[in-house]
Amino acid sequence: MKKKFNIRLVVQVFFFVFIASFALNSALLEMGLGFSFIPQVSLHAICPFGGVVTLYNLATVGDYIRKIHASSVAILGLSMMLAVLFGPVLCGWICPLGSIQEWIGKIGKKIFKQKYNHFVPETLDKYLRTVRYVILVWVIYITAKSGTLVFVNVDPYYALFNFFTGEVALSALVILGFTLVGALFVERPWCKYACPYGALLGLTNRFRIFKIKRKVSTCISCSKCDRACPMNITVSNQSVIKDSQCISCMKCTSDDACPIKDTVNLEL
Repeated sequence: MKKKFNIRLVVQVFFFVFIASFALNSALLEMGLGFSFIPQVSLHAICPFGGVVTLYNLATVGDYIRKIHASSVAILGLSMMLAVLFGPVLCGWICPLGSIQEWIGKIGKKIFKQKYNHFVPETLDKYLRTVRYVILVWVIYITAKSGTLVFVNVDPYYALFNFFTGEVALSALVILGFTLVGALFVERPWCKYACPYGALLGLTNRFRIFKIKRKVSTCISCSKCDRACPMNITVSNQSVIKDSQCISCMKCTSDDACPIKDTVNLEL
């Protein structure tokens, strides 16, 4: 059987390399090295969550908080439009922190087999998934009150691409370490339990235009869609997936896990 071309993996690798290249080149330019023809771009300038936390300052004093640029607000707008159309595709296709957790998870799957991604008891898992909403509210409130980018001190995304610069807070490095090690046991632990931007984008699953739908009439209840879902969503008992944890990775669909054609699809 001919192996399918994995367009999602290509997109993930592209954005990981793209962002890593900018981060590395910016660090090298500060040391007098690097490529001058590549713009020296801060990670904060290409992070949509920066657009979220600066909105209060932008609305009240007409300026961005320190380290945040207009590009963050523009990327925020673009990612929100994509989310309204297709759900949190930024989480499932673009975010490099999400991608590296997923890649590490492949090692965890080989080690733990079917036990992988099922270490956390369901009751505890249910409560842990609310934490990212608490973090979202906390970060927005503290940032608005202080006018500073407080999240950078705990941000594993920033730490991932700047750990070699000496500019990353120890707390962010520790959280990055826990995230990457945790990915050996739980698929995308940061995305599931802590990511504030993922929490915000996940709300669009309730009203997104193109939805992941399951055709009950052709479903054979094999539960392959459930096992394929990295976010542990039970797809097999729903006709429309509206779970806020869905990252639009498309792993549950008939193009991937589901063995029956046109049974689980992305559609209007």
